[in-house]
Amino acid sequence: MNKHHPIITIVIQARMSSSRLPKKVMLPILGETLLWRMIERIKRVKYPVNIVIATSTDVIDDIIELFCQEKNVAFFRGDLNDLLDRHYQVGLLTKADAVIKIPSDCPLIDPKIIDKVIDFYLDNQSEYDFISNLHPATYPDGNDVELMAFEALEKAWKQAQKPLEREHTTPFFWENSQLFRLANLTWETGLDYSMTHRFTIDYYEDYQFIKRIFEELYPSNPDFQLEDILSLIDSNTDIYKINSQFSGVNWYRHHLDELTTISSEQTKIF
Repeated sequence: MNKHHPIITIVIQARMSSSRLPKKVMLPILGETLLWRMIERIKRVKYPVNIVIATSTDVIDDIIELFCQEKNVAFFRGDLNDLLDRHYQVGLLTKADAVIKIPSDCPLIDPKIIDKVIDFYLDNQSEYDFISNLHPATYPDGNDVELMAFEALEKAWKQAQKPLEREHTTPFFWENSQLFRLANLTWETGLDYSMTHRFTIDYYEDYQFIKRIFEELYPSNPDFQLEDILSLIDSNTDIYKINSQFSGVNWYRHHLDELTTISSEQTKIF
């Protein structure tokens, strides 16, 4: 590995067939798609990175390919359910030293949080296989960053067998700490908003919340950060309440019997 300039690829997994809110990545926000608003934010990462949209070969996702072509965004199409394979193939194609997984349901992600994970990776090269801010999570839900050294990603790609491990890309890492060197970054404030503040999109109310945040902050400050969002919803609790009933709800709730490192305290059964 080139110690000074490792190749880092950010993979945004996106599909049109999400079960609870279909076509959510193409929902409009201030005249653009939700996916484009997210890409705009990720482009503000301070490091040179590849950004690749990883979608499926399903015909319903042709629209995502078309979007990527129109916006001149790199894309890859792979298996609908094997997202571990999608991330691995993108890493292979981009000759990445590290692959970062950021799901497309995080349109409010703060690029400075991505920077912090990359900072840690660069400061500790060759010491960790997997660096995330989710195990345990402390940031508001929707600031998910998981970085995998490519060699470790290849190991997971070869060894992971369970449908859960293939579909969700990263469980094989944090469920097998004996195989990988793991690191977790917590919010430097010492706060834990992971179960109380919801910036992710899975329900229509989440879309209403995210759309409102962009409408309030983006026109005067397209580079708005986590602190700006928190200030806005602290001073306007009506915005916070739009989707607060879903705070703490995440995909873990369906797999508590399969995950050994996740407890019921880390998800709300909705």
